[in-house]
Amino acid sequence: MSGQRYTVNAMGEQCPIPVVKTKKVLDSIQGDAEIEVLVDNETAVQNLTRMGKNTGAEVFSEKKSNKEFHVFIRVKDRQPVTDTKAEEVSCIPDVKGDFVVAVDTATMGRGNDELGKVLMKGFLFAVTQLDELPKTMLFYNGGATLTTEGSDSLEDLKSLEAQGVTIKTCGTCLNYYGLTEKLCVGEVTNMYDIVETMAKASKVIKP
Repeated sequence: MSGQRYTVNAMGEQCPIPVVKTKKVLDSIQGDAEIEVLVDNETAVQNLTRMGKNTGAEVFSEKKSNKEFHVFIRVKDRQPVTDTKAEEVSCIPDVKGDFVVAVDTATMGRGNDELGKVLMKGFLFAVTQLDELPKTMLFYNGGATLTTEGSDSLEDLKSLEAQGVTIKTCGTCLNYYGLTEKLCVGEVTNMYDIVETMAKASKVIKP
């Protein structure tokens, strides 16, 4: 992306500090820009994502480790905020619900496969927009291709993972499709864990 680039280091900071620091930079921007925010907890990622989207920005995030997350906030044609009146910054608690999304195919619905791929991409993006995120997302059979190299949904899935959603892909399926070394998000799981995760969930959603 062309334009200004900013980095906000909020490692070790608890909400609302990461949001306050980022909003201060955001309010000073004119034109196109990208802000990269470094934080060390999933709740901060959730609050930064919420704040960014509320301002009309494009937001995505990535989990680097259990204690390092990067949130990217992209804006276009932004004008500086000249109103110096202090705006209340709210912090939300963890927004994950007790439900599971289970994906067993790379396409959504029956009929045209190309349309099905478009629908699946839209479905996974829509999950990122939920007020309450799933606790876990399971990928198996054809769905295993969505968490691997070349998937059009990796950015959305990485953002969900950074916000605390556990993403698991069937190891047998990865091996079957020759994708074991190409997993790009989440962790490998087995059928026992998939069954147990579904059984314990309050509800299971399948596209």
